[in-house]
Amino acid sequence: MIRLELSFAVALYLIFTVIGLFTLWAFFERKETLKEVNPEEKFVWQCSICTYFYVDSQHDDISACPRCGSYTKRQDERR
Repeated sequence: MIRLELSFAVALYLIFTVIGLFTLWAFFERKETLKEVNPEEKFVWQCSICTYFYVDSQHDDISACPRCGSYTKRQDERR
């Protein structure tokens, strides 16, 4: 029979639990980061004030810049 002390058994249980949780976290985190962001060109906006590029798929003609708050109008050449 294998002799096992209580403190050693608790340590093994904790180590395997932490390894299992870390493995699950890494799997789901990797799955989340592997999603490709492939925005269409019509959703990409550039602020005319601060030149910040951002994605806004809700608006067609006018969009508010998330960085400076100014409104940007869609240019005809980008359509």
